[in-house]
Amino acid sequence: MYKVISCLTGRRAAVSGQSCSWSGSAKFHLAGGASSQKSAFKQPTEDLPEMPPCNFRPEQYKGMSKERMMEIRKRNCSPMTMKVTYYKKPVFIHQGYMQWLWDVDGTRYLDLFAGVATVSVGHCHPYGRRKAAAGQTVAHHQHLPSLLLSRSSQGVIYLTNSGSEANDLAMLMARLYTGNFDIITFRGSYHGGSPQTMGLTSNAAYKYPVANGLGCTNTMCPDVFRGPWGGSHCRDSPVQTIRDCGCAPGHCMANDRYIEQLKETLVTSVPNRIAAFFGEPIQGVGGAVQYPKNFLQDAYKLIRERGGICIADEVQTGFGRTGNHFWGFEGHDVLPDMVTMAKGIGNGFPMGAVVTTPEIAASFSKGVHFNTFGGNPVACAVASSVLDTIREDGTQRNSLEVGTHLMTELAKLRDKYEIIGDVRGKGLQIGVEMVKDKASREPLPADAMNEIFEDVKDMGVLIGKGGLYGQTFRIKPPMCITRDDADFFLAVFDKSLHNYMEKR
Repeated sequence: MYKVISCLTGRRAAVSGQSCSWSGSAKFHLAGGASSQKSAFKQPTEDLPEMPPCNFRPEQYKGMSKERMMEIRKRNCSPMTMKVTYYKKPVFIHQGYMQWLWDVDGTRYLDLFAGVATVSVGHCHPYGRRKAAAGQTVAHHQHLPSLLLSRSSQGVIYLTNSGSEANDLAMLMARLYTGNFDIITFRGSYHGGSPQTMGLTSNAAYKYPVANGLGCTNTMCPDVFRGPWGGSHCRDSPVQTIRDCGCAPGHCMANDRYIEQLKETLVTSVPNRIAAFFGEPIQGVGGAVQYPKNFLQDAYKLIRERGGICIADEVQTGFGRTGNHFWGFEGHDVLPDMVTMAKGIGNGFPMGAVVTTPEIAASFSKGVHFNTFGGNPVACAVASSVLDTIREDGTQRNSLEVGTHLMTELAKLRDKYEIIGDVRGKGLQIGVEMVKDKASREPLPADAMNEIFEDVKDMGVLIGKGGLYGQTFRIKPPMCITRDDADFFLAVFDKSLHNYMEKR
């Protein structure tokens, strides 16, 4: 995976007064360099999309060569470092600003992955940098209470360094409070890579052949595109599946079927009393998978009948990313007993949290727990400034408006290309699932995914991949991107699909 520079406290770039903007429709440049206005979806084969201009100037890179960096990585770094490098030709990032990244050669990229939805308000956001610097001199830790009061409507918050730590802590608290042990999650979920959260995670790529996650059970994911049931009205999304739907108005047969699967899990795979149910409002690593609209309401009821508490993992969906709401769970009209969060709260700085009720928190006081770096003054200063920036910049509304436009236009590409099976998501949490063909819904092979992925990168856009079979392109940019940035990506993606289909 490319190295992401998130930099609320990062590089020395002078960012005050700089901006990156673009107005007008998508442009394409011809091989000879002439610029012309073209339709975003009807360009000649020889045309290449032209990147929106940006008046920020990165510092000149003066470090070691790419060859030397690669040599050190191969010789001294864990083999895992090489395994998670996505590209055949790795991108060595030197500097970032808002939605843009520059590599060591000065090549600019539009970042549409944001370090797996980590960079929320933009790389090296100037306001955040000032606040972070101020946090380094805080004597009485005044940023901690401001952070606690900002969005903690449920009552009690515990600060951690990451999402895995937050979910680890949530597991412990759920078991202490309920007196029960077993926890249920969805297949395809990702809740962390620690020994405990590895049990919550249900994706073979993130598991090791060692004992982990005792007491964790995975139930069927209510995926209305790839799952056995689904229709054309199931999701709370601007774009629905292309599956047929014969449901009566106001009734979702797919939801009923998936709830029956959860009931079967409850009567076959766990004791009569359970500790908790973990659910991402929209699956992240699983490929932006969405559930039927009422599923979480019905699921929460079943879990609570068994003595369990309901936990919303908002590590990727929180902080306005879904557009309609600040928290992803609000789109399901549910109120969880506990919320875990990380990533976007720190805009790249290590920060996470668990928010829960006073009653659940009280059960946790039976022993002593502390986190050496959780909630340190600098982290709280950064998180506080991120929350301020989200509010002051209108970030949540931008996620809704740009994300809805992006999904609506991606749906047109789905109708144009046989290899796009599904477009889904909310706000700037988007998945594009690739298939061999729409009839079979079989995942597009890895070599084909990699070819398109590399082509998109070579034209100046960085996106992610996910899904159980690596078949879904994940689009989770910094939430400061513009509609024109989205149009540029749409032109690039269209071009890359056109290139692939011509070869095929």
